[in-house]
Amino acid sequence: MVEGDSQIQMGRFVSFLQELSCFVTRCYEVVVNVVHQLAVLYTSNKNAPKIIETSGVHFQAMYEHLGELLTVLITLDEIIDNHATLKDHWTMYKRLLKSVHHNPSKFGIQEDKLKPFEKLLLKLECQLLDGMIFQACIEQQFDSVNGGVSVSKNSTFAEEFAHTLRTAFANVEAKLGEPSEIDQRDKYVGICGLFVLHFQIFRTIDKKFYKSLLDVCKKVPAITLTANIIWFADNFLIQKIPAAAKLLDKKSIHTVKTQRENFLQQKAQSLTKDMQSYYVFVSSWMTKMESILSKEQRVDKFAEDLSNRCNVFIQGFLYAYSLSTIVKTTMNLYMSMQKPMTKTSVKALCRLVELLKAIEHMFYRRSMVVADSVTHIAQHLQYQALHSISVAKKRVISDKKYSEQRLDVLSALVLAENTLNGPSTKQRRLIVSLALSVGTQMKTFKDEELIPLQLVLKKLDLISELTERVRAQCDCRFLYWHRAVFPIYLDDVYENAVDSARLHYMFSALRDCVPAMMQARHLESYEVLLECYDKEIMEVLNEHLLDKLCKEIEKDLRLSVHTHLKLDDRNPFRVGMKDLAHFFFLNPIRFFNRFIDIKAYVTHYLDKTFYNLTTVALHDWATYSEMRNLATQRYGLSMTEAHLPSQTLEQGLDVLEIMRNIHVFVSRYLYNLNNQIFIERTSNNKHLNTINIRHIANSIRTHGTGIMNTTVNFTYQFLRKKFYIFSQFMYDEHIKSRLIKDIRFFREVKDQNDHKYPFERADKFNRGIRKLGITPDGQSYLDQFRQLISQIGNAMGYVRMIRSGGLHCCSSAIRFVPDLEDIVNFEELVKEEGLSEETQKAARQLDSVLGDLARNFAEGTEYFKMLVDVFAPEFRSPKNMHLRNFYIIVPPLTLNFVEHSISCKEKLNKKNKSGAAFTDDGFAMGVAYILKLLDQYQEFDSLHWFQSVREKYVKEIRAVAKQQNVQSTNQDEKLLQTMNLTHKRLEVCLQEFELLYFSLSSARIFFRADKTAAEENQEKKEKEEESVKASNGDLANSTPADPVVK
Repeated sequence: MVEGDSQIQMGRFVSFLQELSCFVTRCYEVVVNVVHQLAVLYTSNKNAPKIIETSGVHFQAMYEHLGELLTVLITLDEIIDNHATLKDHWTMYKRLLKSVHHNPSKFGIQEDKLKPFEKLLLKLECQLLDGMIFQACIEQQFDSVNGGVSVSKNSTFAEEFAHTLRTAFANVEAKLGEPSEIDQRDKYVGICGLFVLHFQIFRTIDKKFYKSLLDVCKKVPAITLTANIIWFADNFLIQKIPAAAKLLDKKSIHTVKTQRENFLQQKAQSLTKDMQSYYVFVSSWMTKMESILSKEQRVDKFAEDLSNRCNVFIQGFLYAYSLSTIVKTTMNLYMSMQKPMTKTSVKALCRLVELLKAIEHMFYRRSMVVADSVTHIAQHLQYQALHSISVAKKRVISDKKYSEQRLDVLSALVLAENTLNGPSTKQRRLIVSLALSVGTQMKTFKDEELIPLQLVLKKLDLISELTERVRAQCDCRFLYWHRAVFPIYLDDVYENAVDSARLHYMFSALRDCVPAMMQARHLESYEVLLECYDKEIMEVLNEHLLDKLCKEIEKDLRLSVHTHLKLDDRNPFRVGMKDLAHFFFLNPIRFFNRFIDIKAYVTHYLDKTFYNLTTVALHDWATYSEMRNLATQRYGLSMTEAHLPSQTLEQGLDVLEIMRNIHVFVSRYLYNLNNQIFIERTSNNKHLNTINIRHIANSIRTHGTGIMNTTVNFTYQFLRKKFYIFSQFMYDEHIKSRLIKDIRFFREVKDQNDHKYPFERADKFNRGIRKLGITPDGQSYLDQFRQLISQIGNAMGYVRMIRSGGLHCCSSAIRFVPDLEDIVNFEELVKEEGLSEETQKAARQLDSVLGDLARNFAEGTEYFKMLVDVFAPEFRSPKNMHLRNFYIIVPPLTLNFVEHSISCKEKLNKKNKSGAAFTDDGFAMGVAYILKLLDQYQEFDSLHWFQSVREKYVKEIRAVAKQQNVQSTNQDEKLLQTMNLTHKRLEVCLQEFELLYFSLSSARIFFRADKTAAEENQEKKEKEEESVKASNGDLANSTPADPVVK
């Protein structure tokens, strides 16, 4: 709580204390008035005028109601005594007032108003907060000062008071703790209050009666006054009548306290047993109630039927009373004595609360029939009472001696009769009770008549207030102070899912706390309190039931779907089984202004989890779909489809992602020319990502075809940067000088070598370049140059894949068009039909889309040609003459590539697969592209490099084979093994060169290697001339020839 809040709350609460003070003052006046009235009725003064003859009259009802009023005052004392926070805040508030007193202007308060307010607070404290409400009531001056009513000296009244107390106590004691107990505990509190009042007025004490009152504590160790306020009669009697307590020995007082602890222990042991018994009782009662209320009422057995219904209703109320008493007493005793409760006790008590709400629910569910029956039952009981009274009345009339007392009796009986002839309201029943107090004297009723009459009137009391009484007994607002049991209860419900429907009853019990909270006066609005309560209950429910349920269901679905993996033992016969599906058959639970739908909550959780996890790992969509189906089959959950964007099982990287990071992509992925697929070079995961045409097509479908041109544009930007590095490498003096030397050397020796570039020369270049220096990870400049060319080739491979993906996407979209050669014009058809403007617009749109698709599908953009055309002029310009040496570096580059490729493939069979690869066609693409840009296909072909390599390896393989034949006769094992290895290595090298040759030949096709730049230019010119001629021909046909003007 924020500092100062307590004072503000106390300030708001003062008005309520003022109202309470007025109520208490009124109670005091009523008590004095009632005592005065009774003292006048039962006067020992012979001279005083008699109102009625009261020698045999005992107004029991009067004392009961006086007892009820004293119980209210006792309850108020106990509430304030148990409220430590209220006292603390009151002290803080008084302290604040002192500060205000010193400087009133600072707080904007007039000083003359402060004094009366302080006096008021002092009065409130003395009257209410010092625990003297009841004490002040009984210590009032009951004797009138100016010779009015004398009370303390009135021996007749004292005797009558004591007699009525003993009679009332005898009635109460007989029923206390019995199954037929109705409200005897509350009456017992009233009797104790009246006993203390009697002692206070008359200063006499009946030691025997005092002991009898205390003995009840052995049977009823504590009584709940309201909610969590528990009352101990022994403490009360010893405190209020210390004189009488001295007469008792300390042992008997101590016994009562011991008895209380024993009661709690016994209760804890018997709770489960009690719960089971009541479970059977209440279930059978509910069945009986259903059966009786469902039966048609027969006219001939109407009275019997009403009697049965009356008994069933009363039985239900009695069960509710017993359950309420057990739960409140046990819980409050534990709290009051600060003893810990066992989990078993908590579960049993919660079950009893459920039974209590089940009884209330039963009455509520059949309330229409109950309301109808109650009226008939009340009439029937009134008829029985009237019959008894009329018999007694006849008896009085038959005796002709009309004394005054007899007339009083007759008048009382007539009054009772008249009152019973009408609705059974509270006032009428009270008048009947008072009239019969007078009417039963002089033996007007025989004993066998009086007891049934009293029983009928008791039943009438109960039946007339049935709904209110049932509601009061089933009110579980006391749970507000015992919220700590709720988590344990929820854990129990989760463990025993079979009877999960009982949650409805518990939430109904928790709702009972709300009306009381709505009366809160210490807050700005009671909504604040309700919000806190709502939040607390929902947090506990989420933590102890809903979240656990969600996790368990998800776990079960996962384990069921992944049964192919080696999981823990799931055999239900060994590890047990919990069927959580019961929770999903529950109706939504109402709490505050919401419905808690467990099924919807779990469904939402699973939907959300599956959706989020599928977006993270799209390749798992099939698993989550399976789990969704299983959730529907096993638990009946209505799952929502994820409806993620249309993407395939292995979505791979997105085109946008690659486009933005193309520099990273070309270095991390390897290209395979034949399968048109990119494979990740290395990965920290257990698998490598791949990207193929289908992925690209899906990405294009997701983002639209516009992305293709943008991607090519990005690739162009990337190639510009790479070609800059390429140019710098070729310009390097060390490289340029070697290449010029190699070109000169080839020109000199080509005639001797059959126009083939010598393998040894290329090998020498490859080895010689290492002398220029190597990087920390052991790479030469030539290795880095090879990687650069591979990256350029990868970029070209990516452009090729984009084009293929675009065509794939177009073909998927256009497959629904029946005939591509003859696409109907929808706009014309719509106009013919004379349809609306909107429809014509839509048809025009459709035509435009179909036209685009057909055009894209038929043509496709020649991206390679564009990328050649854009760079070729620059590459072939005289200022970049150093690039013309490129064709001569290709042989050493291929040698370097083959060495690298063999080492990568060998790593595939090793445990540590770092750097392993089986394809890298980016190199071939890169070489083919650059040769095309430089227009050096013919120069490179003139080297006859691959023939030279083939001849060299074939020659060496034959030499080794020859040696093997010679050595096999000598049978030198080690030498043979070495030769086998050499033979194998040579074959592998030859195979790698062959593969590179095929890849390079394939790549050259993309760039039209059959034509030189000059031939291409010639072809271009011819096409242009043809198109000009055609257009001129068209002009000649369309216009008459004009005379030529020279």
